[in-house]
Amino acid sequence: MAAISTTIMTFAKKGDHILSQNTLYGGTQTFLTNDCPNMGISHTSFDPAQPDTWEKLRTPTTRAIYVESISNPLIEVGDLKAVVEFARKHKLVSIIDNTFATPVNFRPAEIGFDIVVHSATKYLNGHSDIVGGVVAGSKEHVSKIRHLLIHLGGSMDPHTCFLLERGLKTLSLRVKEQNKNAMTLAKFLDSRSEVVAVNYCGLESNANHKFARELFSGFGGMLSFYLDPKLDIALFIDSLTIPLHAASLGGVETLVVRPTRSSHMGLTNEQREEKGITENLLRVSVGVESIDELVEDFTNALEKTASKQPSQVVA
Repeated sequence: MAAISTTIMTFAKKGDHILSQNTLYGGTQTFLTNDCPNMGISHTSFDPAQPDTWEKLRTPTTRAIYVESISNPLIEVGDLKAVVEFARKHKLVSIIDNTFATPVNFRPAEIGFDIVVHSATKYLNGHSDIVGGVVAGSKEHVSKIRHLLIHLGGSMDPHTCFLLERGLKTLSLRVKEQNKNAMTLAKFLDSRSEVVAVNYCGLESNANHKFARELFSGFGGMLSFYLDPKLDIALFIDSLTIPLHAASLGGVETLVVRPTRSSHMGLTNEQREEKGITENLLRVSVGVESIDELVEDFTNALEKTASKQPSQVVA
């Protein structure tokens, strides 16, 4: 959040406006919604897959456009090339959170993004034992951000930096395995009657697959899915034995979490419902365990949960 908030405050001042993707990490969304107005900074949400709608949202005071390469928690991928073109046309600073995609699967600077941020807590570290953020970009841009960052105090201690460097050594190996595991698990879940829908940009049926296929070398280790609302989601989570029920993501272990109770808890019920973040949505950070064992574990949990479904009374 230090990387995100400092970057936004560097390029948007009192009276300025930001265009932001309509579905973002909860911390980012809450910062834009609750904190930025106190600094006189406004924002307007936009659909990153609908470039034709952006122009009418821009104002004379718009200074930046903010997106995620893969959105949290709905795993959406927008028309990121169009975002860069739009930013250049209107002299906006283009900012992208590339945490979910990782530099292994996607390198936004190569298509022209000005600023790339990462939660180093996640894939870059990969072992769930640090908290950190990254800002990357031109020397000119990063120098401006660093100037403000020093005064706000968002800095990592030396041992955290050491652990981050250790994690980076295995980044490519971990992410490539997570890409494979997530694709297999997504296809499995997509075939199950207990699952209403699966959000994974690697599935050909996904609405944003065309953007992901064009830009990414891998589809990442993050997916989410909607469990049948008639089923007990708490029972399903408790029935899993390999995944941990915990926040964070991007580590070697598989994690399962309800976004309404974690990453997006700071939003109101109405805000979550509007974005499709419902109580039956589960986000999965797929790890590097045996995919056969993961699929078996999810199978057992789904079957156990379905067997406990209240019997329907037939009139």
